[in-house]
Amino acid sequence: MSQAAGSHSHMAQAAPSSSATPEDVEPLGSTPTFCPDEPNAPSGELPPPAGTALQTAEAPMLAEPAVISSQNGVLRTTLIVAPQNVTIGTQTIQALTYNGTFVGPTLRVRPGDRIELTLENCLSETTNLHFHGMDVTPSDLGDNIFRAIDPAQSAPYVLQVPPEQPVGTYWYHDHLHGLSSPHVSAGLSGLLVVEGLQELLPPDLQKITERSIVLKDAHAIGGVIVQNGITIGQHTTRTVNGQFQPQIPIKPGETQLWRIANIGANITYMLKLDGHSFHVLAEDGHPVWEVKAFDQLLVPTGKRFDVLVQGGPAGSYKLETLAYTTGPAGNNFPQTDLATLVSAGDSQKAATLPTKFGPNDDLTPVSIGGRQTIEFSEDPTGDIFFINGRTFDHNRVDVTVKYGTIQEWTITNVSDEEHPFHIHQLDFQVMSVNGQPYNAVGLQDIVMIPKRGEVVIRMPFLSPNLEFMGKWVFHCHILNHEDFGMMAVIEVVP
Repeated sequence: MSQAAGSHSHMAQAAPSSSATPEDVEPLGSTPTFCPDEPNAPSGELPPPAGTALQTAEAPMLAEPAVISSQNGVLRTTLIVAPQNVTIGTQTIQALTYNGTFVGPTLRVRPGDRIELTLENCLSETTNLHFHGMDVTPSDLGDNIFRAIDPAQSAPYVLQVPPEQPVGTYWYHDHLHGLSSPHVSAGLSGLLVVEGLQELLPPDLQKITERSIVLKDAHAIGGVIVQNGITIGQHTTRTVNGQFQPQIPIKPGETQLWRIANIGANITYMLKLDGHSFHVLAEDGHPVWEVKAFDQLLVPTGKRFDVLVQGGPAGSYKLETLAYTTGPAGNNFPQTDLATLVSAGDSQKAATLPTKFGPNDDLTPVSIGGRQTIEFSEDPTGDIFFINGRTFDHNRVDVTVKYGTIQEWTITNVSDEEHPFHIHQLDFQVMSVNGQPYNAVGLQDIVMIPKRGEVVIRMPFLSPNLEFMGKWVFHCHILNHEDFGMMAVIEVVP
């Protein structure tokens, strides 16, 4: 079907049986201490969907999501998962929320901290939690996507952030197989920041203004965000920090740090900021060893960029996502205005931006300890998705890797649409795309696999990047595709 792979009706209540808790993970939970009352479903409509003209006359100022920070080395908090009414633009709609907001609270930790989090499930469906990009244990109470937290249950998550955790922007979201796309589409996602990026900057840039640029979209009918019958190509309202076309203030010449993150379920963005460049400091939470400036950034689902932006001459500048197609079997995403950068006030002398930044972790000269070929494909209807010819089964191990090795994987895509590849628990370096060398300047955890193409990556399954063993997953990060089969289990063994 030309509207895109996975554009058939995705019924949220029909979660595959593979979402059940595996036998080797005990269900852990108790009755939630608090669940809010079920909200009344409003009847308002969202602001105009993607492709509408920018309106600045009544645009709100960009507001940061709520923040929960670690104290004395521990982040201790509760996330309540519940349907709640939220405001987008001038309308109030019903979403699924963490602690009552469309964009969940930002969790801020430092390398070496401990996260002690209670997840209270006030939904009528099962849920769980994934800490995207974090180098933490995938087992037991950690970043364990095989767990299932039933309705009216409360469950603990305990994660030890390693001292070597790269500093940058991550995120958390529902990762229950079969329900990840409906739940994230309805609102279940938020940022996770590992502090320390500004400390790598030159002294005169270490106290600059920092902004979250959280990209998230929604589609509502009758005042309720749609979960059943999700189609990737449907018209949705794009938001920044949960706001419709906000204004972002900056002074002429001022340097700001923007944490750009696509924490939606299925939408790809091609970002452009008129008259400005994005100076990339980190990609997917990993500081780069060479800072490069880009006029456009491709931001598929799950992708993050930490960038420096310097204010241009006084005036207004459009932040937009350009029209983008993922292929003849994929989706055509329209041009959409997202926000307005307003440069005003006293001019500042533009700072000299760094060209070198993080440690050089180049994997080009290393010895390879194993190789894998991974194939992404889909059925002719675009309704079922495969990795190496098989749909996801949590009871089956698809790839086994020896701890301590550096692996080289060739990921091929035999479909007529792009797929963003993501692996849990670690980062990788892109070595080539479609046979052409790729000049990587850092590691990452998401890469777009071209239609009818291939990408070669290298991954270090060794300390300090990976100080544990066990099972986790890799998958397409278009969550509709993941829910309908495009995910596989990897096991790291001694």
